[in-house]
Amino acid sequence: MRRLRPYTLLLALGLAGCLGPRPPLPMGAQVTPPQAWRFDPGATVPLETSWWRAFGDPALTAVIDQALANNPDIGQAVERVEQARAVERQARANRGPEIDGQNVGGYTRELGPPIITTPFAIPEATVAWDLDVFHRLREANAAARASLLATEATRDAVQLSIASTAASSYITLLGLDARLAIVRQNISLRADFLHTAERRAAVGYTSQLELKQAQAEYQATAALEPAAALAVSQEEDALSALLGQSPRTVIRAAAGLEALTVPAVPGGLPSSLLRRRPDVFAAQETVIAADHSLSSARAAMLPDFALTGDIGEEFAQVLTHGEVEYLIASSVVGPLFDSGRRRAAADAVAAQRNQAAYAYKGVVLRALRDVDDSLVAIQRDREQNGVLATQVEVEDATLHVASQRYRAGYTPYFDQIDSERQLLTAQLSLAQARTAWLTAYVTLYEALGGGWRWQDAQAATYRR
Repeated sequence: MRRLRPYTLLLALGLAGCLGPRPPLPMGAQVTPPQAWRFDPGATVPLETSWWRAFGDPALTAVIDQALANNPDIGQAVERVEQARAVERQARANRGPEIDGQNVGGYTRELGPPIITTPFAIPEATVAWDLDVFHRLREANAAARASLLATEATRDAVQLSIASTAASSYITLLGLDARLAIVRQNISLRADFLHTAERRAAVGYTSQLELKQAQAEYQATAALEPAAALAVSQEEDALSALLGQSPRTVIRAAAGLEALTVPAVPGGLPSSLLRRRPDVFAAQETVIAADHSLSSARAAMLPDFALTGDIGEEFAQVLTHGEVEYLIASSVVGPLFDSGRRRAAADAVAAQRNQAAYAYKGVVLRALRDVDDSLVAIQRDREQNGVLATQVEVEDATLHVASQRYRAGYTPYFDQIDSERQLLTAQLSLAQARTAWLTAYVTLYEALGGGWRWQDAQAATYRR
């Protein structure tokens, strides 16, 4: 067995001190969350993982369950996790020894029966083991573990996004149903007024002008139905694709938007957002992975210490003498001059690490903005719903008075037409505003991380 010469080890340690200082993270990539949200959410409730159940609609729950089970994007994310796990296992295996071997055996045959020249296989094996003195492989393994954590968090972020998109699409579909129902109801009312105008014109109680106005108003309202029905069909197709299905009718609550309960506002401080959003955690682990990769790249500039062993034909003597003869040697392989290639590779990894740090800051800032925007949207949409609900009541009462005055002959039909149009516009606006209000809650749930939690025990298992 050959021993490492002392001067070889001293030379390697000296080279380790020549690497220079480790590049720090850029100061501009640091981000500090605020102490509180810019908009006070008021009374809040804890955020649950199955947050969509807060809307109180079993059909919505069924839709999200189908999306989480069948969406192809989630399937791709799951397979990316499996790939990351395999890469992590490969990086872990690189730290262990490697044994290569072959079996030598056979027989020869001349004229006559075959003559066995080797009655058994004689193995020849080579053992190689990188001692990883400067932790190049260990850092690469740590980078792979962090990448695995980031990939798993990205999968969870995809699941959260799919659930939120499915919920928003379902609520939008209910809103379009409400708009279509409003249009059809108004078409029926216009048809009744048109029949009244036709009867009055037949006996001379009204002019042909008012009859033509009633006909034009009916046709104008009827023209809204095809577009509203098309929007419903298109939203059903979009939601079906999200559920991993071909275009079909989506089963939904018969009561429409009224079947949805307006949930309470979920709470949480800005600082907790860094632990509650999977995309933020994924960005953080990406920085950690890049940082370990930088350490591995810097260690690659130092010599490698390895042990190698050869086991040859002497192994066959085990069968007769019970002894094994082997040769173990040690080696140190290090770069003497590579024209700066390894240094440049380490600098490139450092730049990638810094890019990941800036990307992390961007994710955190977007997360904070998403929550603040959602809180403001919930408050303003609530106010708009109240105003529009009052407007619908007023316009409905106005139409009732205008209809009575027209039937009594006190006012022309134009006053009733104007009241009908105002009521239709207010009803459609109210349906759209309620849809936006409920969707704002979905957006807030997603912005807060959807009840996602990273288990510390699981993280510790990966970091051992």
